[in-house]
Amino acid sequence: MTSVPDAYVLPEDALEERFLASTGPGGQNVNKVATAVQLRVDVYALRLPPSVFQRLKVLAGSRWVEGGAILVTAREHRTREANREAARARIAALVAQALVKPERRIKTKPTKASKERRLTGKATRSGVKAGRGKVRID
Repeated sequence: MTSVPDAYVLPEDALEERFLASTGPGGQNVNKVATAVQLRVDVYALRLPPSVFQRLKVLAGSRWVEGGAILVTAREHRTREANREAARARIAALVAQALVKPERRIKTKPTKASKERRLTGKATRSGVKAGRGKVRID
């Protein structure tokens, strides 16, 4: 697979931010200040080609919400600015990954020698397993 582009610049008109009360470290600050950010990106506003749109939809998974939007919540940092940057970086990485066209797999056939090795191995295992039966005295 080819490499993922370093950065994708998200258009500001496609973004919608909401700040929530965060959880985790921060002491009393967590209870007072809404530091977690919920970033909603309108995918239609990104004007992506259909193939990139489909790949983005698959990559987004459960973050894809109705109405063609991707919803990302960042709450790992103690400040709004850091969480905002983290959420934007995650969305940009997701879009950049969707922009990479996967390489087509070239079908190959097993060689005659590999088929022969496989069949020889199967015959050997068959002999081992056949020898595990009850011993009969004739």
